[in-house]
Formats: sequence, structure tokens, C-alpha cells
Amino acid sequence: LEGGWRPKHLHFMMTTYKEHRSITEAVVRGMVTQIREAGIPATIWLGSGDRFDEDIIANQLKAVGNDLEITLNIIRQNVGGKRMAIGLVLRAMSRANVPDDDIVVFMDGDFIMESNAVRSCLPLFKLYPDLEAVTTDEDVIAEAPRWMQSMLSMRFAQRRMAMQSHALSGRVLTLTGRMSVFRVRHVKKLEFIRLLEADYLNHWLWGSFRFLSGDDKSTLYYMLKVGARLLYVPDSMGYTVEVVEGNGVNRMVQNYRRWSGNMLRNGARVIALGPRRVPFFIWWCFVDQRIAMWTMLVNPAVAIAAATLYSWAYLIQYFLFLAISRLMLSLVLSSYARTVDMWFPFVLYINQLINAAVKVYSIFRLSKQRWFNRGDQKSAVSGDRLLVMAREGFAGFQTTVAVTALFLIVILMTGLVETPGFRLLGFFTGDFWG
Repeated sequence: LEGGWRPKHLHFMMTTYKEHRSITEAVVRGMVTQIREAGIPATIWLGSGDRFDEDIIANQLKAVGNDLEITLNIIRQNVGGKRMAIGLVLRAMSRANVPDDDIVVFMDGDFIMESNAVRSCLPLFKLYPDLEAVTTDEDVIAEAPRWMQSMLSMRFAQRRMAMQSHALSGRVLTLTGRMSVFRVRHVKKLEFIRLLEADYLNHWLWGSFRFLSGDDKSTLYYMLKVGARLLYVPDSMGYTVEVVEGNGVNRMVQNYRRWSGNMLRNGARVIALGPRRVPFFIWWCFVDQRIAMWTMLVNPAVAIAAATLYSWAYLIQYFLFLAISRLMLSLVLSSYARTVDMWFPFVLYINQLINAAVKVYSIFRLSKQRWFNRGDQKSAVSGDRLLVMAREGFAGFQTTVAVTALFLIVILMTGLVETPGFRLLGFFTGDFWG
């Protein structure tokens, strides 16, 4: 806006737990830069689980933000987990009677904001009175093997491309917990707070269980349910710092399980809201997520079946198809990644294949959760040992049936094997010999 609208007060809601000192200091410097650029008073609401992080943040604020009007409110959580930390912070904001039209930035303790990240978002809340939240652009700085940096950069390029399309409908698929900006009026409501604190799912097989991570999916579900306008701001940029210690492959698989599990747990209830309550395009994107995890496995299934039943030359043809198609897709993604990475064609296919396989595995085991980089939190349905074993056994049976059915449908639909048809039926009825 030409008038340069700004709220009267700016709030930052940040959670952290035993983060690396250098990362925390960089995060604080980023916040101070945003406050200085906005030129308005600010409050940092820190959801903390340890004195170690609190001292680092307080000292860094004195060092780089002593000339600004900044208040640091520390809310020490008495129950473990990021969700409870967020809930306690929001309850503190509610008790403080923060005005409805103030703006609050939800952010993780490992997210470093670039200059103008917050200022790019603020005028939108004046321009669109019905706007309740925006999510921002992001990239990754990975202290990890080179292939992992490429895979994460490629995923963020895919996100960047998809978000720009989704936002045209006035909704998005996720309000990322790394950095999203909210109008305060909803976030201090008890319904919103309780959903973040204790979001849960009732499942016919696994019973009732809480969500371990995925707070961004809970905030999105609430906003979609109340019909709020949501946007994506590509001009607002920040970087997640991913520090990988130990086996990089194991870390990526665990990340996929967390991302995919959160998507599957949230997707079904969003679809249940229906295309009248949720704009049809966004609603269909949620439906498509559940279809695409199966269709991605069709090509490999065809190639393996054809090679097994006929000739290994089919595998060579499949690899040529992969090389050409993923190279073309990588050229498109490179424009969104703002760089050319020769790893993209390889990690693109690996990402698609692993993501589909993990989703197929996870959809039958929605209760099993693990957050590897937040104190290695784990969650699974407890109870009678025989009942748990029965549930896990039935989940394995479901997976086997589903994958087998997919394989059989593929080889029958592609004509790799002859459909029994009426000739076989005639054999059993006696007409075959007539």
C-alpha cells in the first residue's frame, strides 16, 4: 500500500528446544532486523523448554536490539512437545488481551528471516480485511551430505511452484510452522488453542490418538473450517537450518514419514469439509494427494512386471523414459530453485518414489509418529499388547492386499497377462467342453 500500513504492535511467537547457539543467534538477529524495518514496538513470545535457549536469546537481544522497543516474554513449558509450547504461549497472549488486529508471526527456532520478510506481509492484512493468515517462501541451509541439500532444495522449489498456483484460490495447502503470519483475532480463541495443543484423530483401527507434530496442518484445518482467506507471499523469504547428525538416509526417511503422515492425517478431514466449504480447487488438491501416491507406483510396477514376464529391455526403456521426463521437469524446477543443480533429475525421481512408498506404508499406520529433530519424540498407540499386535498385523495385511491389488490391476489393464474373461467362466460351468 502507498500509505505503508503497519499494525500498532508486532508479535513473534517462537518455540525452540536446545537449538545450536549459532543458529539461535542468527534467528534473533533476523527478528531484530524485521522489527527495525517495521519501525513499531514488538513483543517476542518465547515458548521454551530449557534455560539454555532462554539465556542465549536474552543476551543476543541485548547485544543487537538494545535500541529498539522490544519486550521478551518467556513462557516455560511444563509439558513436553512443541504443540504444548505453542498452546501455552497463545494462552499467555490471550490473557494479555492482545488486540484482534495486531499481527503475530509464528516461527520455528531454526528459521532465519531475510530482510523485509515481515514487512512484505503486513500491507496485505490492510488490503484484504478478510485475510487471516499468510504463509511465506522458504529455502534450506543443510549441514548435511550434498545430495541431501539438493533433495531439500528441490522440494522447496516444488513447494514454491505449487504455492503460487494454490494461492490464486484464496487458500493454501499448508500454513507452514517455519514461518506464517496471522491476524491475532483467531489465534487467541480457545478452539484454535485447543486444536494446536491436543489435535487428535479417531481412527477405526488405531482408536483415538494425538498428533505429535504437524501444528501447521492444525492451523490450516482451523482456518479452512472457518472459511478464512489465506495467501502465499513469495516476496517474504527465510531459511530453515537443517543440521543432520548421523545417517543422512535415515534422517530423510524419517522426515518423509513425518511430512507424509501429517498430510495423510489432516487430508481426510479437510476432504470431509467438502468442496462447498473449501474452494473446489484446493479441495481437489487434497483428493489428488491421496490418489497420486498410488499412481506414482504404476510406472515402476509396469516396468518390473514387463521385465519379469517378457524381456529386460523394458527396464532399459523405462530408465530412458525416466531420464528424459525428469530432466525436462528439472529444467522447470530450476527456474523456481533459482539455480541449476545437476542432482535434480536424480533426486526428483527418488523423492517421488520414496514419498509414494512412505505414504502407502503410513496410510495404514497413521498412529505411528516420530519427530527425529525435536528430541527424537515418538508416539504410538499403547494399550493391551495383544490388541496392539493385532492392529499392527492387520495394518500389514492391508498393506499387502493394497500393493498386490495395485500390481494385479496394472498388469491386467496394460495387457501384460490375458484376462481370464468368459472363457474361464465357461470352463467352470461346463460350456467350455460343449
